[in-house]
Amino acid sequence: MGMKHDTDKFDPGQSSRYQRKFLLLAALPLVLAIAAIAGLVAHQSRALAEREIAALETELLNAKKDELKNYISIARTAIGPVYGNALPDDEEAKEAVMRNLAAMIYGQDGYFFVFDYDGTNLVAPRQTQLINKNWLGLEDINGTPITRSFIDLARSGGGYHTHVWPKPSTGEEGEMVTYVIGLQDWRWVLGTGIFIDDIRATVAAARAQVEERNQRTFFYIGLIALGALLLVFASGLLINIRERSLADAALKRLTQRIIDTQEEERGRVARELHDGISQILVSVRYALDLTGRRLSKGDARAGESLKKGLAGLTTAIQEVRRISRDLRPGSLDDLGLGPALKTLTDEFSERTGIRAELETVVFRNRLDEDAKIALFRIAQEALTNIERHADASEVQIKVFGHRGGATLRVRDNGAGFRHENAKGGLGLRNMQERVEQLGGTFRILSSAEGTLIEAEVPLTHMLSPETLTKDSA
Repeated sequence: MGMKHDTDKFDPGQSSRYQRKFLLLAALPLVLAIAAIAGLVAHQSRALAEREIAALETELLNAKKDELKNYISIARTAIGPVYGNALPDDEEAKEAVMRNLAAMIYGQDGYFFVFDYDGTNLVAPRQTQLINKNWLGLEDINGTPITRSFIDLARSGGGYHTHVWPKPSTGEEGEMVTYVIGLQDWRWVLGTGIFIDDIRATVAAARAQVEERNQRTFFYIGLIALGALLLVFASGLLINIRERSLADAALKRLTQRIIDTQEEERGRVARELHDGISQILVSVRYALDLTGRRLSKGDARAGESLKKGLAGLTTAIQEVRRISRDLRPGSLDDLGLGPALKTLTDEFSERTGIRAELETVVFRNRLDEDAKIALFRIAQEALTNIERHADASEVQIKVFGHRGGATLRVRDNGAGFRHENAKGGLGLRNMQERVEQLGGTFRILSSAEGTLIEAEVPLTHMLSPETLTKDSA
């Protein structure tokens, strides 16, 4: 009946929950791996794109700077004959150079400008409002010095300067790169600039393309991840269906074995009641009837018949006690596993004539109820098998506790058996299932010299001294 109780506790929903958790645990590493790959791909792609964009920006700026140098070279060539032959105070030559530079405009916003080293503007053909005014402290909207920087670069031989400047054509502020040189004899700054809004627009467009490409990559990775997850869950579903089918089949077989075990036990009890107690009680009834008849006739043999009836009742009571012990030994509950096994081995030796030795340690009832019953039933089943099949003359039973839990060993010197021939045996299956239900291990070693049956229950079935009740202690 204990096995049936365990079967009643089987919960398919709990198994399904475990399977769902297993699927989630299987999918989680996949999701984390894909997320890590996506992050790495995005980081590498963005870093590569930034390097490419920076290289593109540098290349475009260098092209603009080379263009500015060419413009300054053209201007220097144009004013060279006049400037080269003029003295520092030749005002007429200066006027001629300023007129030539003012006439040299190019593009929509391009022109040449001139400042003296004091900061006064001398030439600005597209922005004439600057001419003849001192702009030494001029700064752009970001606070970047303009005129002062031009003068410093010109004094040092020339160079580039980046700043914000209003476009002559629209008046809107735009980023500009300016190249200046110094006309040292006249203490002039000669320069020209070019707006680089188109470079910034090109760079911004390149970054937008990179972001679009990254988003597309993430989208494809997401599709792959979704497909992989669907594949994992589909595989898990198929495995779940298959495992459930196998579990249902195993449960049916187990249920059938339980039914067979119950019927076998009922048949055994019925045979013992019929062949033993029933016949004894019938003989007692006949003895009492005979006693009654002899008493009515005054026969002196009435006492003898009564004694036979009482002896029969005593035998019947002993048989009832024996059957009761087989079904559930009282010593197992009252005294513990050791005394119950001692009683079992003594009765086995007395009944079969096979010498049985029991070696045990004092458990002090430390085993929990399930472990005690399981180990006792395994020993009982092992002795039954030895009596029926082993043809043994000696049996050794050892039960002991250790750091891993508790172990029961039953060894005989019988004929042994081939393990594959015993797989179908209901008794061995019952022993194995009892141990497995407790989370323990069960093994059989058999040869021509005998058989060893070992059952081990884990430490979780050993009660701590604090949890022992007063009765069990």
